[in-house]
Amino acid sequence: MASHRKPRTRILESPAGRRTAVGVGSAALASATLLTQEAGATPAERSIEDVQKEVDHLYHEAERATERYNGAKERTAQQRTRVEQQLDEVAKETARLNESRRELGRLAAAQYRTGGITPTATFMLAPDPQTYFDQAHLMERLTNREKAAVDQFQVRQAEAAKKRSEAQESLRTLTDSQEQLQASKQEVQTKLSDARKVLDRLTEAEKKRLAELERKREEEARRKAEEAARQAELERQQQAEQERREQQQREQEQQEEEQQEDPPPADPAPSKSAQVLAFAEAQLGKPYVWGATGPDSYDCSGLTQAAWREAGISLPRTTYDQVNAGTQVAKADLQPGDLVFFYDDVSHVGIYVGNGQMIHASKPGDDVKYESIDYMPFHSGVRPA
Repeated sequence: MASHRKPRTRILESPAGRRTAVGVGSAALASATLLTQEAGATPAERSIEDVQKEVDHLYHEAERATERYNGAKERTAQQRTRVEQQLDEVAKETARLNESRRELGRLAAAQYRTGGITPTATFMLAPDPQTYFDQAHLMERLTNREKAAVDQFQVRQAEAAKKRSEAQESLRTLTDSQEQLQASKQEVQTKLSDARKVLDRLTEAEKKRLAELERKREEEARRKAEEAARQAELERQQQAEQERREQQQREQEQQEEEQQEDPPPADPAPSKSAQVLAFAEAQLGKPYVWGATGPDSYDCSGLTQAAWREAGISLPRTTYDQVNAGTQVAKADLQPGDLVFFYDDVSHVGIYVGNGQMIHASKPGDDVKYESIDYMPFHSGVRPA
């Protein structure tokens, strides 16, 4: 049977149709190509500079998470100690409460043996102390000893309830701190894993180029530090010359008096600084490990805390707290032993050693080492003592 349908007009048979189809096809092909390029982009197709920035960013994020981990770990330890103390207090208070209950029982038994239901027995049989005391007239029949025993029971009962409530609240806080600790730990591990994945996708040639970029970056930071140190030395010499001239002038005017003056007392700070630097230098070459406080490995704030502990100064655990643990010092006024902090979020810290250099626990995969303080964005300096 013949079909009665009207034949379709073939688009490509007309010039206009062909132009339309070609335009649509070209646009579709261009879009598909663009999507394929975006979806298939890999670190190898990006510049090594971009890879370096990504890895630095991931390491920085890991260090921020490390400091949050350190803080959560410290809070968890403190809270656990508090919970243990409170549980001990609950146990002691419960024992005292039980002793009061036994004392009331002895009084009730003694009165029962003498005959009748005594007020003490009535109290012991009541569902709660308040029900008993609602019968105020019975209080007049209690002896002084019984009144003292009841009062003591009430006080201990209230104290035991209070201690239990405090312990329960502390346990909830401890649980929250433990959850924060685990979350921070997971974040650190995730950031470090991401950084390793980026580096693992590089070819050997790209890894060499990345190492060369890092070397140039360190050299540039060292050059800036040396230039700053030369400028600081020049200013120091000029200041010293100015002071020498002023001193000569004073000696000419008051030679006799100055010879008789006692020398000023020695500043104890250099001694502490020397201890801090000696400790830090002894840790050179030990690996950076996030959350570590020594003696075999350190993270940045773990190293500074351990170094100043050697000098008899107790610093907080995290960079966020250490930055407030002393006197703020301008970059131009830094002295050996001062703490130097970096980044806007104060997530890294080192120990200044002079001439624009510091000792710090650098980053994952690196060691405790010397580094220019211009290697990272400077935040502030702090002198703990």
